[in-house]
Amino acid sequence: MTQLAPFLIEPQFVKRIWGYRDLRPWFDKVASEQPIGEVWLTGDACVVASGPQKGMTLASLFALHAAAMLGADAASSDSPLLVKMLFAREKLSVQVHPDDQLAQKFGEPRGKTECWYALAAQPGAEVALGLKPATTLDAIEQGARNGTLEEWLEMVPIATGDMVYVDAGTVHAIWPGSVLLETQQNSDLTYRLYDYGRGRELHVAKSLQAVKFKTAAGKVAPKVLADRTVLLDAQYFRIERIEGSGRKTSAELRRHNGPGLAYLFAAAGSGRIAGDGFEDVPLPARGIIAVPATAPEFVLDDTGGLELIRIVPNRPGQK
Repeated sequence: MTQLAPFLIEPQFVKRIWGYRDLRPWFDKVASEQPIGEVWLTGDACVVASGPQKGMTLASLFALHAAAMLGADAASSDSPLLVKMLFAREKLSVQVHPDDQLAQKFGEPRGKTECWYALAAQPGAEVALGLKPATTLDAIEQGARNGTLEEWLEMVPIATGDMVYVDAGTVHAIWPGSVLLETQQNSDLTYRLYDYGRGRELHVAKSLQAVKFKTAAGKVAPKVLADRTVLLDAQYFRIERIEGSGRKTSAELRRHNGPGLAYLFAAAGSGRIAGDGFEDVPLPARGIIAVPATAPEFVLDDTGGLELIRIVPNRPGQK
């Protein structure tokens, strides 16, 4: 099996009507035309930015080296997770994502369960998450068509450091006031119920099939361990905040999960990965490094105020 060293990934800036033109200080990026709402950190079209595979897209790399990236027992050659940052200047659409079963009914490989980690939140920031008791499909359909759907949404306040789980089937929306790190199944399936008159396509009929009135969505309490805080451990992904500064070995980082793909995201500060047989890999603020399943041993050095988030896909049977 091919051994792949850790590598940096180039972010992809995605235009969204509800986003910002100026992403500073998070990124040194000012859009010349349409606003940017999402920064995809592990999208299929994102490009490897360091090492021998530099210039390859993630989709190509996974297709060519699935076992090396994911492990010999990988069930699929697809990249399992899409990690991105969300910058909402305006309200996003009120939407719902299908689960795997419904997505496959419509010819898609998988549904979309996701989570949001609040990197920053202004006072009073909130998100819409789920439906109020006694809401019916008729009420949702009428609200979507006459603009009153917000009346049926449960609003949840959000503060910096909060983790919110959004399983497939949950009606939801993101309001302005926060910067979110979103981890999701590698799918961009979104069914819009209501879009505030922006003129984009709505998917009311499909949405009504996808809606679940009882879901596991909500804030998740962190689980504090000696060397890390587990922010979420769910069906498709595990998100950890690695505590403490200084040097950490690859064995220490993967202590609670074993071998497999991992992503290391710098929420703040910077770091550097070094190991035998490959060039050092810098980890800038808001950068993300992929650590393949076959990566050689390495050390991660904190080069200044590093706040590290570790993201791993959960395999079948793990959760």
